[in-house]
Amino acid sequence: MPVPSFRRQQHLYLSLTLWRRRLVFWVGALAVGVISVGFALGADWVQHWFTGTFAGHRWWTLAVTPAGFMLSAFLCRRFFPGAQGSGIPQTIAARVLRTPEQRTRLLSLKLTAAKVFLTLLGLGTGASIGREGPTVQVGASIMLYTARWSGMGRERGLILAGGAAGVAAAFNTPLAGIVFAIEELSRAYEARTSFLVLSAVILAGLASLGILGNYSYFGVTDASLGEPLNWLSVAVCGIGGGLLGALFAKLTLLGTIRLRNLMAVRPIRRSLLVAGVCGLLVALLAVATDGATWGTGYEQARGALEGHGLVWYFAPAKLAATLLSTLAGLPGGIFAPSLAVGAGVGHLAAALFPHAVPGAIVVLGMAGYFAGAVQAPITAFVIITEMTANHTMIIPLMMSAALGYGVSRLINPHPLYEALSAGFITKA
Repeated sequence: MPVPSFRRQQHLYLSLTLWRRRLVFWVGALAVGVISVGFALGADWVQHWFTGTFAGHRWWTLAVTPAGFMLSAFLCRRFFPGAQGSGIPQTIAARVLRTPEQRTRLLSLKLTAAKVFLTLLGLGTGASIGREGPTVQVGASIMLYTARWSGMGRERGLILAGGAAGVAAAFNTPLAGIVFAIEELSRAYEARTSFLVLSAVILAGLASLGILGNYSYFGVTDASLGEPLNWLSVAVCGIGGGLLGALFAKLTLLGTIRLRNLMAVRPIRRSLLVAGVCGLLVALLAVATDGATWGTGYEQARGALEGHGLVWYFAPAKLAATLLSTLAGLPGGIFAPSLAVGAGVGHLAAALFPHAVPGAIVVLGMAGYFAGAVQAPITAFVIITEMTANHTMIIPLMMSAALGYGVSRLINPHPLYEALSAGFITKA
Protein backbone atom coordinates (compact mmCIF):
# COMPACT_ATOMS: atom_id res chain seq x y z
CA MET A 1 0.00 0.00 0.00
CA PRO A 2 2.66 2.66 0.80
CA VAL A 3 4.32 2.34 -2.62
CA PRO A 4 1.24 3.11 -4.76
CA SER A 5 0.41 5.99 -2.42
CA PHE A 6 3.91 7.43 -2.82
CA ARG A 7 3.73 7.08 -6.58
CA ARG A 8 0.37 8.79 -6.65
CA GLN A 9 1.75 11.74 -4.68
CA GLN A 10 4.81 11.87 -6.92
CA HIS A 11 2.54 12.03 -9.96
CA LEU A 12 0.58 14.92 -8.45
CA TYR A 13 3.70 16.97 -7.79
CA LEU A 14 5.65 16.17 -10.97
CA SER A 15 2.95 16.02 -13.64
CA LEU A 16 3.45 18.83 -16.20
CA THR A 17 -0.21 18.63 -17.18
CA LEU A 18 -1.37 19.22 -13.62
CA TRP A 19 1.07 22.10 -13.12
CA ARG A 20 -0.11 23.68 -16.38
CA ARG A 21 -3.69 23.48 -15.15
CA ARG A 22 -2.73 24.98 -11.80
CA LEU A 23 -0.84 27.81 -13.52
CA VAL A 24 -3.81 28.67 -15.74
CA PHE A 25 -6.09 28.61 -12.71
CA TRP A 26 -3.79 30.93 -10.75
CA VAL A 27 -3.52 33.34 -13.67
CA GLY A 28 -7.31 33.30 -14.11
CA ALA A 29 -7.97 34.07 -10.44
CA LEU A 30 -5.40 36.88 -10.44
CA ALA A 31 -7.01 38.25 -13.61
CA VAL A 32 -10.37 38.35 -11.82
CA GLY A 33 -8.79 40.46 -9.09
CA VAL A 34 -7.02 42.84 -11.48
CA ILE A 35 -10.08 43.33 -13.70
CA SER A 36 -12.33 43.81 -10.66
CA VAL A 37 -10.06 46.54 -9.32
CA GLY A 38 -9.87 48.21 -12.73
CA PHE A 39 -13.65 48.02 -12.99
CA ALA A 40 -14.02 49.61 -9.55
CA LEU A 41 -11.63 52.45 -10.36
CA GLY A 42 -13.34 53.05 -13.69
CA ALA A 43 -16.78 53.10 -12.06
CA ASP A 44 -15.63 55.62 -9.45
CA TRP A 45 -14.09 57.87 -12.12
CA VAL A 46 -17.15 57.76 -14.39
CA GLN A 47 -19.52 58.48 -11.53
CA HIS A 48 -17.44 61.41 -10.31
CA TRP A 49 -17.22 62.75 -13.85
CA PHE A 50 -20.99 62.59 -14.28
CA THR A 51 -21.67 64.21 -10.91
CA GLY A 52 -19.13 66.95 -11.53
CA THR A 53 -20.44 67.63 -15.02
CA PHE A 54 -24.15 67.74 -14.27
CA ALA A 55 -24.28 68.84 -10.62
CA GLY A 56 -25.01 72.41 -11.72
CA HIS A 57 -26.95 71.45 -14.84
CA ARG A 58 -29.37 68.77 -13.62
CA TRP A 59 -32.06 69.65 -16.16
CA TRP A 60 -29.74 68.42 -18.91
CA THR A 61 -30.08 64.93 -17.48
CA LEU A 62 -33.70 64.88 -18.66
CA ALA A 63 -32.18 64.33 -22.11
CA VAL A 64 -28.89 62.61 -21.22
CA THR A 65 -30.23 59.90 -18.89
CA PRO A 66 -33.05 58.60 -21.15
CA ALA A 67 -30.67 58.63 -24.13
CA GLY A 68 -28.08 56.64 -22.16
CA PHE A 69 -30.69 54.13 -21.00
CA MET A 70 -31.98 53.64 -24.55
CA LEU A 71 -28.48 53.22 -26.00
CA SER A 72 -27.62 50.63 -23.35
CA ALA A 73 -30.89 48.75 -23.90
CA PHE A 74 -30.35 48.74 -27.67
CA LEU A 75 -26.79 47.41 -27.40
CA CYS A 76 -27.93 44.69 -24.98
CA ARG A 77 -30.83 43.58 -27.18
CA ARG A 78 -29.01 43.82 -30.51
CA PHE A 79 -25.44 42.78 -29.78
CA PHE A 80 -25.04 41.52 -26.20
CA PRO A 81 -28.04 39.45 -25.07
CA GLY A 82 -27.27 38.10 -21.62
CA ALA A 83 -25.45 41.24 -20.46
CA GLN A 84 -28.53 42.93 -19.00
CA GLY A 85 -29.22 43.23 -15.31
CA SER A 86 -27.07 42.31 -12.35
CA GLY A 87 -25.19 39.32 -13.74
CA ILE A 88 -25.76 37.22 -10.62
CA PRO A 89 -28.90 35.50 -12.03
CA GLN A 90 -26.89 34.63 -15.18
CA THR A 91 -24.16 33.12 -13.02
CA ILE A 92 -26.67 31.03 -11.05
CA ALA A 93 -28.34 29.89 -14.28
CA ALA A 94 -25.00 28.96 -15.88
CA ARG A 95 -24.28 26.56 -13.02
CA VAL A 96 -27.62 24.86 -13.60
CA LEU A 97 -27.26 24.58 -17.38
CA ARG A 98 -25.37 21.57 -18.67
CA THR A 99 -23.98 22.19 -22.14
CA PRO A 100 -21.04 24.51 -23.03
CA GLU A 101 -23.18 26.28 -25.63
CA GLN A 102 -25.86 27.16 -23.08
CA ARG A 103 -23.30 28.44 -20.58
CA THR A 104 -21.51 30.49 -23.22
CA ARG A 105 -24.71 32.44 -23.88
CA LEU A 106 -24.54 33.74 -20.31
CA LEU A 107 -20.83 33.70 -19.50
CA SER A 108 -18.25 34.66 -22.13
CA LEU A 109 -15.34 37.02 -22.65
CA LYS A 110 -17.46 39.00 -25.10
CA LEU A 111 -20.10 39.50 -22.41
CA THR A 112 -17.36 40.36 -19.91
CA ALA A 113 -16.19 43.30 -22.03
CA ALA A 114 -19.79 44.35 -22.74
CA LYS A 115 -20.76 44.10 -19.06
CA VAL A 116 -17.96 46.39 -17.97
CA PHE A 117 -18.51 48.94 -20.74
CA LEU A 118 -22.29 49.08 -20.42
CA THR A 119 -22.23 49.31 -16.62
CA LEU A 120 -19.86 52.26 -16.94
CA LEU A 121 -22.21 53.74 -19.56
CA GLY A 122 -25.10 53.45 -17.10
CA LEU A 123 -23.14 55.12 -14.30
CA GLY A 124 -22.00 57.76 -16.77
CA THR A 125 -25.59 58.69 -17.61
CA GLY A 126 -27.10 58.78 -14.11
CA ALA A 127 -28.42 55.25 -13.52
CA SER A 128 -28.85 54.01 -9.95
CA ILE A 129 -26.79 50.85 -10.30
CA GLY A 130 -23.73 49.17 -8.82
CA ARG A 131 -20.79 47.32 -10.30
CA GLU A 132 -20.58 44.50 -7.76
CA GLY A 133 -23.18 42.19 -9.35
CA PRO A 134 -21.61 42.65 -12.81
CA THR A 135 -18.24 41.80 -11.26
CA VAL A 136 -19.69 38.42 -10.25
CA GLN A 137 -20.61 37.67 -13.88
CA VAL A 138 -17.21 38.92 -15.05
CA GLY A 139 -15.38 36.73 -12.54
CA ALA A 140 -17.51 33.70 -13.38
CA SER A 141 -16.89 34.20 -17.11
CA ILE A 142 -13.13 34.42 -16.66
CA MET A 143 -12.98 31.30 -14.52
CA LEU A 144 -15.26 29.38 -16.91
CA TYR A 145 -12.79 30.03 -19.71
CA THR A 146 -9.97 29.17 -17.35
CA ALA A 147 -11.59 25.74 -16.96
CA ARG A 148 -11.74 25.31 -20.72
CA TRP A 149 -8.25 26.56 -21.50
CA SER A 150 -6.61 24.49 -18.78
CA GLY A 151 -8.63 21.35 -19.46
CA MET A 152 -9.57 21.17 -15.77
CA GLY A 153 -13.25 20.57 -16.41
CA ARG A 154 -15.21 21.22 -13.20
CA GLU A 155 -16.93 24.16 -14.85
CA ARG A 156 -19.66 24.45 -12.21
CA GLY A 157 -17.06 24.70 -9.47
CA LEU A 158 -14.97 27.27 -11.29
CA ILE A 159 -18.03 29.40 -12.09
CA LEU A 160 -18.74 29.41 -8.35
CA ALA A 161 -15.12 30.27 -7.58
CA GLY A 162 -15.10 33.12 -10.10
CA GLY A 163 -18.28 34.63 -8.70
CA ALA A 164 -16.90 34.47 -5.15
CA ALA A 165 -13.62 36.02 -6.25
CA GLY A 166 -15.55 38.82 -7.95
CA VAL A 167 -17.41 39.75 -4.76
CA ALA A 168 -14.23 39.50 -2.68
CA ALA A 169 -12.24 41.76 -5.01
CA ALA A 170 -15.10 44.22 -5.62
CA PHE A 171 -15.56 45.04 -1.91
CA ASN A 172 -12.21 43.83 -0.49
CA THR A 173 -14.31 41.38 1.55
CA PRO A 174 -12.83 37.87 1.21
CA LEU A 175 -15.09 36.27 3.82
CA ALA A 176 -18.18 37.75 2.20
CA GLY A 177 -17.05 36.36 -1.16
CA ILE A 178 -16.92 32.84 0.25
CA VAL A 179 -20.20 33.19 2.13
CA PHE A 180 -21.92 34.66 -0.93
CA ALA A 181 -20.80 31.70 -3.04
CA ILE A 182 -22.25 29.25 -0.54
CA GLU A 183 -25.43 31.12 0.38
CA GLU A 184 -26.48 32.73 -2.89
CA LEU A 185 -24.74 31.21 -5.91
CA SER A 186 -24.97 27.56 -4.88
CA ARG A 187 -27.56 27.66 -2.05
CA ALA A 188 -25.60 24.85 -0.39
CA TYR A 189 -22.14 23.97 0.88
CA GLU A 190 -20.22 21.92 -1.68
CA ALA A 191 -17.13 20.27 -0.21
CA ARG A 192 -15.76 19.39 -3.66
CA THR A 193 -15.57 23.05 -4.70
CA SER A 194 -14.55 24.60 -1.38
CA PHE A 195 -10.82 24.60 -2.16
CA LEU A 196 -11.43 26.12 -5.61
CA VAL A 197 -13.49 28.91 -4.07
CA LEU A 198 -10.97 29.55 -1.31
CA SER A 199 -8.01 29.58 -3.74
CA ALA A 200 -9.74 31.93 -6.19
CA VAL A 201 -10.73 34.34 -3.41
CA ILE A 202 -7.18 34.36 -2.00
CA LEU A 203 -5.56 35.05 -5.37
CA ALA A 204 -8.11 37.69 -6.42
CA GLY A 205 -7.74 39.28 -2.99
CA LEU A 206 -3.96 39.36 -3.32
CA ALA A 207 -4.31 41.14 -6.67
CA SER A 208 -6.67 43.69 -5.11
CA LEU A 209 -4.36 44.23 -2.11
CA GLY A 210 -1.36 44.62 -4.39
CA ILE A 211 -3.04 47.43 -6.33
CA LEU A 212 -5.18 49.25 -3.75
CA GLY A 213 -3.71 48.09 -0.46
CA ASN A 214 -5.76 46.99 2.54
CA TYR A 215 -8.81 49.20 2.89
CA SER A 216 -12.34 49.12 4.29
CA TYR A 217 -15.03 49.95 1.74
CA PHE A 218 -16.90 52.33 4.05
CA GLY A 219 -13.96 53.22 6.25
CA VAL A 220 -13.46 52.14 9.86
CA THR A 221 -16.00 52.66 12.63
CA ASP A 222 -16.30 51.37 16.19
CA ALA A 223 -19.84 52.63 16.76
CA SER A 224 -21.97 50.51 19.10
CA LEU A 225 -25.52 50.59 20.41
CA GLY A 226 -24.61 51.46 23.98
CA GLU A 227 -27.51 51.56 26.43
CA PRO A 228 -30.10 48.72 26.39
CA LEU A 229 -32.95 50.88 25.08
CA ASN A 230 -31.05 51.39 21.82
CA TRP A 231 -31.29 47.66 21.10
CA LEU A 232 -34.90 48.26 20.08
CA SER A 233 -33.42 49.75 16.92
CA VAL A 234 -32.49 46.21 15.87
CA ALA A 235 -36.17 45.32 15.56
CA VAL A 236 -37.04 48.62 13.88
CA CYS A 237 -34.28 48.28 11.27
CA GLY A 238 -34.68 44.54 10.79
CA ILE A 239 -38.45 44.58 10.32
CA GLY A 240 -38.69 47.95 8.57
CA GLY A 241 -35.68 47.30 6.34
CA GLY A 242 -36.89 43.79 5.59
CA LEU A 243 -40.31 45.06 4.54
CA LEU A 244 -38.83 47.65 2.20
CA GLY A 245 -36.33 45.15 0.79
CA ALA A 246 -39.11 42.63 0.20
CA LEU A 247 -41.17 45.34 -1.52
CA PHE A 248 -38.25 46.12 -3.83
CA ALA A 249 -37.77 42.43 -4.66
CA LYS A 250 -41.51 41.91 -5.24
CA LEU A 251 -41.80 44.89 -7.56
CA THR A 252 -38.65 43.84 -9.43
CA LEU A 253 -39.98 40.34 -10.05
CA LEU A 254 -43.48 41.45 -11.02
CA GLY A 255 -42.13 44.19 -13.25
CA THR A 256 -39.65 41.86 -14.93
CA ILE A 257 -42.36 39.31 -15.73
CA ARG A 258 -44.76 41.94 -17.08
CA LEU A 259 -42.09 43.60 -19.20
CA ARG A 260 -40.87 40.25 -20.52
CA ASN A 261 -44.38 39.50 -21.78
CA LEU A 262 -44.70 43.02 -23.21
CA MET A 263 -41.44 42.69 -25.13
CA ALA A 264 -42.24 39.30 -26.59
CA VAL A 265 -43.53 41.19 -29.64
CA ARG A 266 -41.19 43.77 -31.23
CA PRO A 267 -38.58 43.34 -28.47
CA ILE A 268 -36.10 46.01 -29.60
CA ARG A 269 -38.67 48.75 -30.18
CA ARG A 270 -40.49 48.10 -26.93
CA SER A 271 -37.30 47.70 -24.90
CA LEU A 272 -36.17 51.11 -26.16
CA LEU A 273 -39.51 52.62 -25.15
CA VAL A 274 -39.34 51.09 -21.66
CA ALA A 275 -35.72 52.16 -21.21
CA GLY A 276 -36.52 55.71 -22.32
CA VAL A 277 -39.47 56.05 -19.94
CA CYS A 278 -37.48 54.58 -17.03
CA GLY A 279 -34.56 56.87 -17.83
CA LEU A 280 -36.80 59.93 -17.85
CA LEU A 281 -38.31 58.99 -14.48
CA VAL A 282 -34.84 58.39 -13.01
CA ALA A 283 -33.74 61.82 -14.29
CA LEU A 284 -36.81 63.48 -12.75
CA LEU A 285 -36.04 61.83 -9.41
CA ALA A 286 -32.47 63.12 -9.61
CA VAL A 287 -33.66 66.65 -10.37
CA ALA A 288 -36.14 66.52 -7.48
CA THR A 289 -33.51 65.22 -5.02
CA ASP A 290 -30.60 67.43 -6.14
CA GLY A 291 -28.78 64.45 -7.62
CA ALA A 292 -28.97 62.26 -4.49
CA THR A 293 -30.22 59.25 -6.48
CA TRP A 294 -27.39 59.16 -9.02
CA GLY A 295 -24.97 56.26 -9.16
CA THR A 296 -24.13 53.69 -6.55
CA GLY A 297 -25.11 55.72 -3.47
CA TYR A 298 -21.70 55.03 -1.94
CA GLU A 299 -21.05 58.65 -0.93
CA GLN A 300 -24.42 58.99 0.77
CA ALA A 301 -24.07 55.69 2.62
CA ARG A 302 -20.58 56.51 3.83
CA GLY A 303 -21.71 59.96 4.90
CA ALA A 304 -24.55 58.46 6.94
CA LEU A 305 -22.12 56.06 8.62
CA GLU A 306 -19.87 58.98 9.54
CA GLY A 307 -22.77 60.84 11.13
CA HIS A 308 -23.63 63.23 8.30
CA GLY A 309 -27.35 63.63 7.78
CA LEU A 310 -29.41 62.34 4.89
CA VAL A 311 -32.63 63.91 3.71
CA TRP A 312 -35.67 61.99 4.92
CA TYR A 313 -36.76 61.06 1.40
CA PHE A 314 -33.41 59.58 0.36
CA ALA A 315 -34.36 55.93 1.07
CA PRO A 316 -37.64 55.85 -0.91
CA ALA A 317 -36.19 57.97 -3.73
CA LYS A 318 -33.10 55.76 -4.05
CA LEU A 319 -35.26 52.63 -3.93
CA ALA A 320 -37.44 53.98 -6.75
CA ALA A 321 -34.42 55.00 -8.87
CA THR A 322 -32.82 51.58 -8.41
CA LEU A 323 -36.06 49.80 -9.28
CA LEU A 324 -36.48 51.87 -12.46
CA SER A 325 -32.83 51.33 -13.46
CA THR A 326 -33.26 47.59 -12.95
CA LEU A 327 -36.51 47.36 -14.92
CA ALA A 328 -34.95 49.37 -17.76
CA GLY A 329 -32.80 46.31 -18.49
CA LEU A 330 -29.47 48.06 -18.00
CA PRO A 331 -26.36 46.09 -17.10
CA GLY A 332 -25.78 46.97 -13.47
CA GLY A 333 -26.23 45.53 -10.03
CA ILE A 334 -28.20 46.34 -6.89
CA PHE A 335 -25.60 45.58 -4.20
CA ALA A 336 -24.29 49.11 -3.57
CA PRO A 337 -27.64 50.87 -4.18
CA SER A 338 -29.30 48.45 -1.75
CA LEU A 339 -26.73 49.24 0.91
CA ALA A 340 -27.38 52.94 0.25
CA VAL A 341 -31.15 52.49 0.63
CA GLY A 342 -30.50 50.55 3.82
CA ALA A 343 -28.34 53.40 5.10
CA GLY A 344 -31.28 55.71 4.46
CA VAL A 345 -33.56 53.38 6.42
CA GLY A 346 -31.06 53.33 9.29
CA HIS A 347 -30.81 57.12 9.22
CA LEU A 348 -34.59 57.43 9.57
CA ALA A 349 -34.60 54.90 12.42
CA ALA A 350 -31.79 56.76 14.20
CA ALA A 351 -34.15 59.72 14.74
CA LEU A 352 -36.14 57.48 17.12
CA PHE A 353 -33.08 56.86 19.28
CA PRO A 354 -31.49 60.26 19.96
CA HIS A 355 -29.00 58.90 22.52
CA ALA A 356 -27.53 56.30 20.14
CA VAL A 357 -24.59 56.79 17.80
CA PRO A 358 -26.27 57.24 14.38
CA GLY A 359 -23.64 55.16 12.55
CA ALA A 360 -24.51 52.09 14.64
CA ILE A 361 -28.15 52.23 13.60
CA VAL A 362 -27.27 53.00 9.97
CA VAL A 363 -25.44 49.67 9.62
CA LEU A 364 -28.46 47.89 11.11
CA GLY A 365 -30.65 49.45 8.42
CA MET A 366 -28.19 48.31 5.76
CA ALA A 367 -28.29 44.73 7.06
CA GLY A 368 -32.07 44.58 7.37
CA TYR A 369 -32.79 46.03 3.93
CA PHE A 370 -30.09 44.05 2.11
CA ALA A 371 -31.22 40.78 3.71
CA GLY A 372 -34.81 41.59 2.80
CA ALA A 373 -33.98 42.42 -0.81
CA VAL A 374 -31.76 39.45 -1.71
CA GLN A 375 -32.60 37.01 1.12
CA ALA A 376 -28.95 36.32 1.93
CA PRO A 377 -28.77 37.17 5.66
CA ILE A 378 -25.33 35.70 6.35
CA THR A 379 -23.82 37.56 3.40
CA ALA A 380 -25.54 40.73 4.65
CA PHE A 381 -23.97 40.86 8.09
CA VAL A 382 -20.60 39.47 6.98
CA ILE A 383 -20.18 41.93 4.11
CA ILE A 384 -21.20 44.93 6.25
CA THR A 385 -18.89 43.86 9.07
CA GLU A 386 -15.97 43.59 6.64
CA MET A 387 -16.81 46.84 4.85
CA THR A 388 -16.89 48.83 8.10
CA ALA A 389 -14.27 46.88 10.10
CA ASN A 390 -16.70 47.04 13.03
CA HIS A 391 -16.72 43.83 15.06
CA THR A 392 -18.61 45.25 18.04
CA MET A 393 -21.85 45.20 16.03
CA ILE A 394 -21.73 41.59 14.84
CA ILE A 395 -24.54 40.28 17.07
CA PRO A 396 -26.92 43.22 16.36
CA LEU A 397 -26.14 42.90 12.64
CA MET A 398 -26.95 39.19 12.75
CA MET A 399 -30.25 39.93 14.45
CA SER A 400 -31.20 42.69 12.01
CA ALA A 401 -30.31 40.52 9.01
CA ALA A 402 -32.25 37.57 10.42
CA LEU A 403 -35.34 39.72 10.98
CA GLY A 404 -35.08 41.25 7.51
CA TYR A 405 -34.75 37.81 5.97
CA GLY A 406 -37.67 36.41 7.96
CA VAL A 407 -40.00 39.26 7.00
CA SER A 408 -38.97 38.99 3.35
CA ARG A 409 -39.63 35.24 3.25
CA LEU A 410 -43.22 35.85 4.33
CA ILE A 411 -43.73 38.11 1.30
CA ASN A 412 -41.46 36.48 -1.32
CA PRO A 413 -41.15 32.69 -1.10
CA HIS A 414 -38.25 32.65 -3.59
CA PRO A 415 -35.06 34.75 -3.35
CA LEU A 416 -34.72 37.53 -5.92
CA TYR A 417 -31.65 36.28 -7.78
CA GLU A 418 -32.88 32.69 -7.85
CA ALA A 419 -36.25 33.77 -9.25
CA LEU A 420 -34.61 35.96 -11.91
CA SER A 421 -32.26 33.14 -12.91
CA ALA A 422 -35.27 30.99 -13.87
CA GLY A 423 -35.92 33.26 -16.85
CA PHE A 424 -32.41 32.64 -18.22
CA ILE A 425 -32.70 28.89 -17.64
CA THR A 426 -36.04 28.77 -19.49
CA LYS A 427 -34.68 30.71 -22.46
CA ALA A 428 -31.66 28.44 -22.75
